[in-house]
Amino acid sequence: MFGGVLNIFNQVNLNGIRKEIVMTMDKVIKIMAGTFILISVALAVLVSKWWLVWTVLVGLNLIQSAFTNWCPASGILAKFGIQGSCSIKK
Repeated sequence: MFGGVLNIFNQVNLNGIRKEIVMTMDKVIKIMAGTFILISVALAVLVSKWWLVWTVLVGLNLIQSAFTNWCPASGILAKFGIQGSCSIKK
């Protein structure tokens, strides 16, 4: 579903040649984790310090996924057609 949308990003390298930037599942998960952390910190500053619990949970999830090669988001993203997960072996 999102595979075509995420594969349209292009980058010009030093030789002036355009190359495709493929958004793999690992990259999407890193973007999601970073976004969640920034949102939770902003909410902690603006609303309540209790939003920092969300930051801690995201951090703990990143640590456990480094050891187990499994992330809850990978199953969801796989259903949307995002490729390249280290956790889903085919």
